[in-house]
Amino acid sequence: MTINNLVNKRILLGVTGGIAAYKAADLVRRLQDQGADVRVVMTRAATEFITPLTMQALSGHPTHIDMLDAETESVMGHIELARWSDLILIAPASADFIARFCGGHGDDLLTTICLAAETNIAIAPAMNQAMWSNPQTQMNIAQLERSEVLIMGPAEGIQACGETGQGRLLDVDQIVQRTISIFPSEKLTGKKVVITAGPTRESIDPVRFISNHSSGKQGYALAEAAVEAGADVVVISGPTNLDPVDRARTINTVSADDMYAAVMSEIADCDVFIGVAAVADFKPVMQSEQKLKKTQDSNTMTIELIENPDIIASVAALSKRPFCVGFAAETEHLLGHARLKLQRKKLDLIVANNVADSSIGFNSDNNRITLVWNDGESDLPVMSKRNIAAKIVNHVSKQLDAQKV
Repeated sequence: MTINNLVNKRILLGVTGGIAAYKAADLVRRLQDQGADVRVVMTRAATEFITPLTMQALSGHPTHIDMLDAETESVMGHIELARWSDLILIAPASADFIARFCGGHGDDLLTTICLAAETNIAIAPAMNQAMWSNPQTQMNIAQLERSEVLIMGPAEGIQACGETGQGRLLDVDQIVQRTISIFPSEKLTGKKVVITAGPTRESIDPVRFISNHSSGKQGYALAEAAVEAGADVVVISGPTNLDPVDRARTINTVSADDMYAAVMSEIADCDVFIGVAAVADFKPVMQSEQKLKKTQDSNTMTIELIENPDIIASVAALSKRPFCVGFAAETEHLLGHARLKLQRKKLDLIVANNVADSSIGFNSDNNRITLVWNDGESDLPVMSKRNIAAKIVNHVSKQLDAQKV
């Protein structure tokens, strides 16, 4: 089975004028075969060699050409196109485009996108061998390399003009492989990862509820890290103020019962379950349909509570279960409580953090954790929740690989 090495990757393909432009159609397909979402920008000269309609049909998205196209500017615009992409790949890149790009020009849509880009840029040159060997072209290439633009090729061989030499567009398969190499290893490609995040709310009456201080930031950071690792990610989220994770599917829930039902609906084909949500342990036995009022006879109120379903323990108890990762938010005896929870709930990994430290954990962008598993543990220093998420994903992928041996 072919491994899709570009799953969740967004590639903006720039096509410039030259006979090799026809190969861009094949390149779109090959990139898509690897799981990439591809959108195409063409220069006016490129449209003389291959039609925008062809590229639109192959990519499944409108082909962008003009800098001042009203539809382009209203829907996405050159800045949005630059921000959308994980990689800008220009193939073929003509000598004229390379010169204008090197000179910092912004006189068409493609050069303007490159100027606005904050992501990786790669070019695959294609031109006559004399144009490639021209000292000015070589100076331009050297300058782009110093600017950390990745140069793919060119190849050597017979050219469309009948001459032989260096200047041919690199083979499409080679361009695809070099594109794959730009991105980090896809540690969770082909895996479905379900992540719970945020707090739950347990209603007392139509106005009041029981909840906690979870912001959802660590769960959402883990979802982003899993997406970057190539996974198909589902985020089952309690109420938060966070934007949905790009390229993940989000299911919004409120109560622990809601979250439990959503998890069980997604767990059958799940490979990794990460329970980050701070699920309320208890809920009111009765939820009043009307707002509870204070009385003159008493200054106290008693609310009877009942235990909520234990979501992660329920997942870990399934006969066909995913790799299960839990979180232990503790205020004392951190590692002792974490290891007890690991064993009691039959988890594969638990992430322990001390929520008594107000500078990290709940509502903070940073955290300090200890990874605990059956025969080991690893303490991580204070770092951003995004970096912690990457460390957790890396550890999970290693444990999954170890299970295959």
